[in-house]
Amino acid sequence: MTRLSRRELIELSIASAAIAGSASAAPAPSALPKLPEDEKLGFALVGLGKLALNQLVPGLRNSKGCKLAAVVTGDPAKGARVAAENGLGADAVYSYAEYDRIAQDPRIDVVYIVLPNSMHAEYTIRAFKAGKHVLCEKPMATSIADCEAMIAAAKQAKRQLMIAYRCHYEPHNLEAMRRVRSGRYGKPRLVVTEMGRQSSLSDPSDVWRLDRKMSGGGALTDMGIYGINGTRYLLNEEPTEVRAWAHTDKSDPRFRDVEDLISWQFKFPSGALAHGSTSFSYGGCMKYDVFCENARIRSDPGAYYGGIKLDIFSHPDQGEVKLPDIDQFAREMDWMADVVRGKVPMVSTGEEGLQDVRLMEAIFESIRRGGATVRTDWGYRRAVDPAAMVDVPA
Repeated sequence: MTRLSRRELIELSIASAAIAGSASAAPAPSALPKLPEDEKLGFALVGLGKLALNQLVPGLRNSKGCKLAAVVTGDPAKGARVAAENGLGADAVYSYAEYDRIAQDPRIDVVYIVLPNSMHAEYTIRAFKAGKHVLCEKPMATSIADCEAMIAAAKQAKRQLMIAYRCHYEPHNLEAMRRVRSGRYGKPRLVVTEMGRQSSLSDPSDVWRLDRKMSGGGALTDMGIYGINGTRYLLNEEPTEVRAWAHTDKSDPRFRDVEDLISWQFKFPSGALAHGSTSFSYGGCMKYDVFCENARIRSDPGAYYGGIKLDIFSHPDQGEVKLPDIDQFAREMDWMADVVRGKVPMVSTGEEGLQDVRLMEAIFESIRRGGATVRTDWGYRRAVDPAAMVDVPA
């Protein structure tokens, strides 16, 4: 009997994508070939900062089903250089003033928003009005109202909106989710996440992150969101309440407008607890620990662009879990392309992005109230569990 791959099973069951349950082990890797160039979906990158240049452009080259079709930038020389390096003509370079003209460009199927957080809503909504699908960097936006407007615009345009939660597609994070769901280590009791780094006003990409109007909140919205979303996808449940505290040295010129060190606690319906921290002034780390009844699962680093590790402690199968180190951005964009093609369900939905923005606002509210408990049981439930749906690529 022929054994179907997880991707083939997904395609067979796409009409009923609301899937319950979980896998006890990672599924067999898929080995999908690269599509011919004329069958790949065209992506337009909106913003040519460090992430776009260093991760997304190479990711599109490594992608199986996507290609760079256009760039949108305020720097014409940079745009021309990137276009030339990727075999694109001068007509594939758009200024922000020309952005709405993408509606007439059939080469563009998906717009990837890689702008400061405060600009996400405007450029996402304009992309939908132009008839394009949207992949938007996280956090989704700087307010709940903007998130809701983005979701409404996607529905009105009948186009797909995906938030760039690349860890939803990364093998080590997927395996950690599956092992937690499997029950092999007993019930998860505590999740600890630590996500932070040193920021610098000499780095232009940090200047806007240290500006509340542009970023929406400093370290929490840049690094802390990994801990918030990570805790939720590891436990596959939503917190019902949060308490949070902050310490910020206002004499430090970096933190005249945003908070720095933030710590929070989540309580979950299952009885599990979570502790998270984030900072723009402590040593770089992006790690998590899941303390189960009979084992500890650690990923350190757990959310870097590469070199992610997964280890098991205090259990007979303890040791490092060996998994492939993939191009996470190619993988994320390929999933978006397959969503547009109707081959797989949307995993990283706009509602998922909205939930994180709501939780960050609840954290800020608790801080303003001196660590008071803030209820967060809004009734949100993830539509698709990454652990049950996303395959591990070869």
